[in-house]
Amino acid sequence: MADQALTGTVAFVTGASSGIGAAIARRLAREGAAVALIARRRDLLAELAAGITVRGGKALVLDADITDPARAQDAVQQAVERLGRLDILVNNAGVMLLDTALHTAIEDWDRMVDLNVQALLRVTHAAVPYLIDAAATARRQVSDIVSVGSTAGRVARPGASVYTLTKFGLNGFSEALRQELLVERVRVGVVEPGTVDTELVDHLGESMRAAARQQMSGIEPLRPDDIAAAVAFIVTQPRRVAVNEILIRAGDQTW
Repeated sequence: MADQALTGTVAFVTGASSGIGAAIARRLAREGAAVALIARRRDLLAELAAGITVRGGKALVLDADITDPARAQDAVQQAVERLGRLDILVNNAGVMLLDTALHTAIEDWDRMVDLNVQALLRVTHAAVPYLIDAAATARRQVSDIVSVGSTAGRVARPGASVYTLTKFGLNGFSEALRQELLVERVRVGVVEPGTVDTELVDHLGESMRAAARQQMSGIEPLRPDDIAAAVAFIVTQPRRVAVNEILIRAGDQTW
């Protein structure tokens, strides 16, 4: 355990119940971090935690709907109280609900803004004081915020207007936050995946789901472990290195 890059650290991973979030949690645990697992589906979190524990890691299950401001703040506080500190925040929770402005329901736009933006802001706001403290007291002398964005934060496409809004906004927020926290030795990074084999497409309506699958046909998608490797690369760098952005597309992806 002593030679693991993240031994003695605590990571807080939102959207950890499946897909990219679960892969990130497993990878950070493998690197030696104790991981707080945050999502709404407690059964999946418990299964993930058991898999981490059986391999010698440490995991804390916190089932929470982080679109609820009180639950978002409480989840961060519980993680610190029960695991003792907070060194790494991974903002992974998100939802993608695609359709045109003419055909979409305003409730779908609200859901994306609530989770992709508002929940991320609340969790980050609650975590920053603990991350600053960790950077000042940890052996590594640095802490990290990593948010999972998207190629939609760089390329706007029809049917994805509000999803694109949330991901472009994430990039701008992260860059400003990076500059604010430089003096505190809290690094801020964004990982922007392209097409990944996850359940995200399953959240789409029937017509958009068919179009998305057609668009992805012939492409070998990224795997959640590919994104987890990018996150691990960022947070295991020595203090002198700040990796602020990783754009990672499927090898056959054109957009």
